[in-house]
Amino acid sequence: MSSFSRFMKKNKVVKENTTFPATKSLIDENGDPLLWTIKPLTTRENDDIRDDCMIEVQVKGKPGVYRPKLNTSKYIAKMLCACVVEPNLYNAELQDSYGVSTPEELVQEMIDDPGEYQDFVSFVQNFNGFNSNIEDEVEEAKN
Repeated sequence: MSSFSRFMKKNKVVKENTTFPATKSLIDENGDPLLWTIKPLTTRENDDIRDDCMIEVQVKGKPGVYRPKLNTSKYIAKMLCACVVEPNLYNAELQDSYGVSTPEELVQEMIDDPGEYQDFVSFVQNFNGFNSNIEDEVEEAKN
């Protein structure tokens, strides 16, 4: 096999879905946390989510000059929703049961413990190849 042919799509390893117990407050009949099914994002999907979460903020002291800024909370919630296969966060009946109307609101209601939510965010980010979380990247960019 030539060196070039190794780069063909047929040779690309496909990342499989995984599971994660996102919260201890949703349990099965044995008292074990329910496993959520997580799929990997593609680079294109991530870019679309990131673009959707960008806002323009005015540069301090420079009227009419704006710079892009990532709304990190919105980005994280949308990223989580794009990765969760099960439960179906887009299911209207599930949303209604929590009194919310969007998948992003639903994931925050279902995982309402801040520590569990952060653990889930970290797991999904690591699963998608991000070695640090978005807050670390923001802090690093500030310094």
